[in-house]
Amino acid sequence: MGFSDGSAIGGDPEPDSESVLLLRTSLKPEDKFNLGYIIYFTLGVGFLLPWNSFITAVDYFSYLYPEASVDRVFAVVYMVVGLACLLVIVFYAHKSEAYMRINVGLGIFVVSLIVVPVMDAVYIKGRVGLYDGFYVTVGLLALAGIGDALVQGGLIGAAGELPERYMQAIVAGSGGSGVLVSMLRILTKAVFPQDADGLRKSAYLYFFTSIVFMVICIVLYNVAHKLPIMQYYEELKAEAVKEEKAEKGPMTGPVWRATLWNIVGTVKWYGFGIVLIYVVTLSIFPGYITEDVHSLVLKDWYPVLLITGYNVFDLVGKSLTAVYLLENAKVAISACVVRLLFFPLFIGCLHGPQLFRTEFQSSY
Repeated sequence: MGFSDGSAIGGDPEPDSESVLLLRTSLKPEDKFNLGYIIYFTLGVGFLLPWNSFITAVDYFSYLYPEASVDRVFAVVYMVVGLACLLVIVFYAHKSEAYMRINVGLGIFVVSLIVVPVMDAVYIKGRVGLYDGFYVTVGLLALAGIGDALVQGGLIGAAGELPERYMQAIVAGSGGSGVLVSMLRILTKAVFPQDADGLRKSAYLYFFTSIVFMVICIVLYNVAHKLPIMQYYEELKAEAVKEEKAEKGPMTGPVWRATLWNIVGTVKWYGFGIVLIYVVTLSIFPGYITEDVHSLVLKDWYPVLLITGYNVFDLVGKSLTAVYLLENAKVAISACVVRLLFFPLFIGCLHGPQLFRTEFQSSY
């Protein structure tokens, strides 16, 4: 007569998956000194820093290329290229490792940031109207958009496999990026004269600061995998993937597409809200802020202060999610729809009654 399991012959019973999970949870290491959180926050700052450097140096680019609508061209090119690349990554992410995509993206950032000041020092040399330099700059901005898609897509995906505090760190870090560059903008405007040479030095400072920061991001990202807390969650992921393969088989093309569309169906309304946020924001910021509003009192400080105000409160809003997280999806998505009211409000700031065309109203 045979026995069906080890417990019947005096052996220890095999632990079930729930018991294993409880055991692993009890053995979870701490994020000592919040290093993991700090690294992900820094990476959040990093993936938007190239964009913020390009757009903050817009005074110098507008001086070099007076016939071009630099702000609007930069915004359209960067966002369209970034979106297109993100869509490609979404559909083909299973064919490459996030680790490789993020490192490649960070490398692309470094290249795009280095070429702009080098080209200016070697070829442009502060001369006005060399529009081939403008086309190269736009091409480098598009390259940075590809890097953004690789880094942002990889980081958001990696953070999605970790506790929610790491996703919050990335989101808050993206707000911190704008604040960092805005502080640099205020510093350079206060220190350097607002002539051609001063604008050139300011642009160099933005780009070289971003290059140093990108190198720091590369080092930190490759160190993060060695943290015990990150290794713990990587092991959990490996076990989950192994179990899923055992249940559903290998992740073939049809299985991947079915899984992807199932996820899209789950998050479609959240995605709709995010699209609205970006459509409203990018329709107004930075082009409208830097080109269409003026102040007799604040003069050329006006757009600088408006952009700084936007960036500061962007960071505040993203940081508040660490304290309070709105969990009602209907309220959150409705708030995204209500943001459409900013269109008539800002039109009023341009063409409405005098009450609307003041520094106070435009600061909203």
